Amino acid sequence: MSEETASGNTSFDLEKLQQLVQMMEKHGLSEVNLRRGEEQWRLRRGPVQVGHAIPQIIPVASNAPIAAAAPMFGPPPAVASESSGLIDIKSPTVGTYYASPSPGEPPFVTVGSVVTSETIVCLLEAMKVFNQIPAEVSGTITAILVNSGDAIEFGQPLFRVRP
Repeated sequence: MSEETASGNTSFDLEKLQQLVQMMEKHGLSEVNLRRGEEQWRLRRGPVQVGHAIPQIIPVASNAPIAAAAPMFGPPPAVASESSGLIDIKSPTVGTYYASPSPGEPPFVTVGSVVTSETIVCLLEAMKVFNQIPAEVSGTITAILVNSGDAIEFGQPLFRVRP
């Protein structure tokens, strides 16, 4: 099914593409990148992972002032902890916390690790999708508040950082 086009490039082999999509579904893969020479295929299934909005219902007394609502999308901002100017890195989603990229490998960060806003501090797995979580702050990790394998809630503090 690989036919030459007018420009000399080969067209996609739709049968191979269909087989690849079926294999992704069978094995629960959400992304595949293949490269052979100049040819590269990148396939992605499912929605883009941007975080989950969790609606909150808060009872309000009739005379109480109503506070402004926090944004519902994206990771919660890192906020200053009440203890001596430390900043909490909070979970942007629900899922299972993993400290290292795979079992037996060293953790992404430990107490004393220096991080920047782009430093990956952990993985959160939700619905068989592993999301890399960046620190989003710069500083030194002073505490790790969860253990690998723990179930994590949206907005739960994961780390404490001294800026």
